Amino acid sequence: MDIPFYTLSAVNSGVKDVREIIEKVKSSRFFNSVRPILFIDEIHRFSKSQQDSLLAAVEDGTITLIGATTENPSFEVIRPLLSRCQVYVLKSLEDDDLLSLIKKVLTEDTEFKNKSIKVEETAALLRFAGGDARKLLNILELVIGADENDEIVITDAMVIDRLQENPVAYDKGGEMHYDIISAFIKSIRGSDPDGAIYWLARMVAGGEDPKFIARRLVISAAEDIGLANPNALLLANACFDALTKIGWPEGRIILAETTVYLATSPKSNSAYEAINNAMREVENSGNLPVPLHLRNAPTKLMKEMNYGKDYKYAHAFEGNFVKQDFLPEEILDKKFWFAQNNPQELKIQEQMKNLWKK
Repeated sequence: MDIPFYTLSAVNSGVKDVREIIEKVKSSRFFNSVRPILFIDEIHRFSKSQQDSLLAAVEDGTITLIGATTENPSFEVIRPLLSRCQVYVLKSLEDDDLLSLIKKVLTEDTEFKNKSIKVEETAALLRFAGGDARKLLNILELVIGADENDEIVITDAMVIDRLQENPVAYDKGGEMHYDIISAFIKSIRGSDPDGAIYWLARMVAGGEDPKFIARRLVISAAEDIGLANPNALLLANACFDALTKIGWPEGRIILAETTVYLATSPKSNSAYEAINNAMREVENSGNLPVPLHLRNAPTKLMKEMNYGKDYKYAHAFEGNFVKQDFLPEEILDKKFWFAQNNPQELKIQEQMKNLWKK
């Protein structure tokens, strides 16, 4: 296209390198001349300040920026820069593409074409490659290169044996990290212990931070199980505590026990909905005053202003309960918590009805 083309790698370049290229472009560009391209590899490695240094040049048309990244740009590229770019997603290769590549390599590669190589089974090759052509080539090189014979038969067992372990496609800081934890939590919420334990295994095999998993279990216990089984939060919290004491690899057993328990527990998000309802009310009604009878009165002046007057101490009454108002007058009849249809909350609801007679 006869366009000036500059390249940088975010791995070993900084703001200084970016500014040097931009200044070079500005000083060498003539009126109506074509806009140069700046290609940045691994752009997700650039910090916020480094990405900021690109913004003005992209915005005023000094350069056309092309960035390559293996991460989801929504997480790694600053919003002002991302909004001025078009995102193109390069998807994993299909099995047919990888099979074509295998055939091409075995017939055209200078070393491999001189050997008699027969591919009897491809399932392991395709599974370990995971849609990645470079990974497939590395696997082929490892499998074939380890065999000194001129006649080689590639089978699934041979591939597994040569690789020794599954090179799991999992990036703790990338998009798959968020996709898999999402699938994990949704499996628990959906009461599928098999799905939940599978996604847990994916994270364990991929080297995920066990504390990250444990934190999400604590959140799920409160958000998705809640009052339907209050013991879930106790177990999830105990899981987090035990994990910090036990560590790896036995910690996976503690995570598995908690995962199965949460997935098989009855579900309720009534507490989650209650706080959201109350937060919306706070946003709508603002800072309503605390009723006088609910205010603390540590000083004489406050007592003279009727702080705490007419407050009824619940424990002084039969059944440790007495009717009184606990909401500001403006929202006295508002209701935020609603029991859901599970034995635990129906029992709580009945108890509240008996106390409040409504």
